Amino acid sequence: MLSSSQLNTLLTQYTLASRTAGHAPLTAGDETIVRAAGWPADVPTTEWERVDVARFVLLRDLASSVDAGSFEQAALACFTQGDAGEQRSWCRAVSLLPAPERFLPAMTDTCRTNILPLFESIACGNPYPARHFPELHFNQMVLKAMFNSVALARIVGLHERRNAELSRMSADYAAERTAAGRSLPADIALAQ
Repeated sequence: MLSSSQLNTLLTQYTLASRTAGHAPLTAGDETIVRAAGWPADVPTTEWERVDVARFVLLRDLASSVDAGSFEQAALACFTQGDAGEQRSWCRAVSLLPAPERFLPAMTDTCRTNILPLFESIACGNPYPARHFPELHFNQMVLKAMFNSVALARIVGLHERRNAELSRMSADYAAERTAAGRSLPADIALAQ
C-alpha cells in the first residue's frame, strides 16, 4: 500500500504534468519517440496530447514499482480525484495499463458523462471499449456518440464490434430523428 504521503505526491505530479508537458498535440517526432519506447501500434496517438503521455508514464512507472493492489488504488485515485483534463488523460491511457480490464466499471460509468471531451477520451481513438466493453455498453457508447455528433469513424473497433442489437438501435434512432424532422448523422451507416 502507498502511504498517504506517497499517494499525495503522485496526485500532485499527475496534476502538475499539465504545466511541465503542456497540452500540445503529439507531433510526428513525439509519435516516433513513443512508438520506439514500445507504444503498441494498435493504440492510436491522434487524440493524445503531450500531457497524456506524461501522465501515462507516471502510471506506468508506478505500476512497475508497487504491488497490483496498491497500483489499482493509486491509479483510481488519479482518476477519481482528478479534474476533467486529468480524467481525460487517464481514460486515454487506461488500455496501456497492466490488467486494464479491472478498470471497466470506471470506464463504463464515465461514458455517462455530459462532458463531451471526457466522453470522447473513451469513445474516440481509444481501443479500450472495443477490447473490454460488454456489448450493451459498447452499443450505448456508439449511440451516445451519434447523439452528440461525434464522428463514428473515430471509434476504434466499431466495424469489428457491430452487432444486430447495435443495428436495431441505430435504425430506431434514425426513425426517431426522421419522424421529428431532424437530420441523420452522416455516418450512421457505420453502426448498421
